[in-house]
Amino acid sequence: MKNLNLAYFVPYKFLNSLFLGLTVGAIFILYAPLEPSIYSLGGIALALGMLIVAQLYNRILTIDWFYKISLLVEFVLLFIIIYFLIFSYNYTSAFIIYIGYQITFVFGSYLVRAETLFLKSKERLKKVDTAKQLGYLSGMLLSYFFYKILTLYHINSSKEQVYYLHYLLIILQSIIIYLVHKSFSTFNQYNQT
Repeated sequence: MKNLNLAYFVPYKFLNSLFLGLTVGAIFILYAPLEPSIYSLGGIALALGMLIVAQLYNRILTIDWFYKISLLVEFVLLFIIIYFLIFSYNYTSAFIIYIGYQITFVFGSYLVRAETLFLKSKERLKKVDTAKQLGYLSGMLLSYFFYKILTLYHINSSKEQVYYLHYLLIILQSIIIYLVHKSFSTFNQYNQT
């Protein structure tokens, strides 16, 4: 049976939030080709998806499903990054990236609920939540400096900057997937820290 191994789970949550911090500004550039009505339809689909996931809680609030859904979300993000690096900017890319992010958001509430359930203690929750906030702040700072460094090399186009950011994201996302895998390990004495 799998359990959460905090030695890997805390760094995973840090890097996961770092990823979010890095991408928060890029989303506006990536979604630019989409018309506003897409966001309305996407919001409806998101709400319906989250409703369906909530109805499955009796079945999927297990450590094994937590592991599988965590990996699914991270692989969807990896796919989005690779797709964007190959096909760059166009309407189809923007639409696929939007759908990919919406898929990950569908599982957002579930992942938070499962995390709380399986971390079990206030101290463990504190470690994870602290790592998340530090990761998010670090990601925002890193993205700021990343864009500023690119301008030193005369890469001033927002589209170009966001494109280059995705090379960093693909490395980061690969590490995140590794840490997800290691975070859900067979129980041992070190999992309780």
